[in-house]
Amino acid sequence: MWPRLVVSKMFRKTLGSNNFVADFPGDSETTFLEIPSVYEESLRAETIFNHHKEAHKYKFQEVVPLRAANVLGSENRRNSTKWNSLIREALNKKLHSPYRNSKENLAEMEYTFSMKDGKSSECSIPQDFQCLMSKQMVGILISVWVRSDLRPYIRHPSVSCVGCGILGCLGNKGSVSVRFQLHGTNFCFVCGHLASGGREGDERTRNSNVTEILSRTIFPRGPSLDLPQKILDHDRVIFLGDLNYRISLPEATTRLLVDTREWSSLLENDQLRMELMDGQVLEGWQEGTIKFAPTYKYYFNSDAYYGCAQGKKGEKKRAPAWCDRIIWFGKGLRQQLYARGESKLSDHRPVKAIFTTEVGALRATKGLKSLFLSERFGQITSQFELSLTDKFLCQGRSSFHI
Repeated sequence: MWPRLVVSKMFRKTLGSNNFVADFPGDSETTFLEIPSVYEESLRAETIFNHHKEAHKYKFQEVVPLRAANVLGSENRRNSTKWNSLIREALNKKLHSPYRNSKENLAEMEYTFSMKDGKSSECSIPQDFQCLMSKQMVGILISVWVRSDLRPYIRHPSVSCVGCGILGCLGNKGSVSVRFQLHGTNFCFVCGHLASGGREGDERTRNSNVTEILSRTIFPRGPSLDLPQKILDHDRVIFLGDLNYRISLPEATTRLLVDTREWSSLLENDQLRMELMDGQVLEGWQEGTIKFAPTYKYYFNSDAYYGCAQGKKGEKKRAPAWCDRIIWFGKGLRQQLYARGESKLSDHRPVKAIFTTEVGALRATKGLKSLFLSERFGQITSQFELSLTDKFLCQGRSSFHI
């Protein structure tokens, strides 16, 4: 505790601010998202973001260099504003394209409704995306986007930041966590950047970071004092980021197995997989099947791993590893995709995942029309017959893509 107090006094730097930017007011102090008129030509939205789902979470690491001025200085939103502008452009590009028929370019959304016979039916509804919340802590940035028609059913958005870096509390390492309630289900997304290092024993520091994040992340209880405060108290939790776990094998062996694409042999010695199986720090957490090459460390703008034959003399070598990961906690999440991207903007390759999740419905049957978007309810009910029993209050579910 005392290092955090000392840092606050010495640098007058607030650690763990709960302010965030958004397209609309939330329950916390919020800054509305600004949209710059000029984009960087080197970053093209259509080449970075190309999926349309109900909700999107984007995580970035080292959006600013991790030097002293950025770690100890005031928050600079310039880079995060540029990234959010690219996200907005990509998600809503087809919706607002002036060159094509608007009906052909609207983003298609999928709803799943329960019917009498237990089957489901899908309804495609065009919508745009808005920023629910965006928060940056030094180099960590998380941005959450949802369809505008979902916004009325989202409540209590808030953020919590935990620094685990210099002095055990500054934000060069740590996490930014966001949470919100969609209908009757609480979601929490943790964007983490854990301690680096490939030496034996460095994984214990990363485990310590995880313990700190899980224990020190605290959200407000809400006006009715009934909202979850801790990460693991939420119904659905996704932890993503540069978790920095390495492969516990000699470097030469690791590189040989990478060259021969023997992922299973490498994963048997993957530190994060071992932690997930041991169930100590990450008890109850899950990860999808990895079928892609290690994401770290590459030469910039290259497909060659750092420290390979073309490296400079005396250059520090780093063995390839799956540093960038997405894991989840809680029931009701089903992973549909787990893959890596091939963007060469960084020495890491990005990872991506798509989840389907069930969301509990809170409204009674008399509010069913409002629950399923009243302005389109007539179109929906014409396709199938809904079961309007009293059991819907506790059994009702809507299926969403994340």
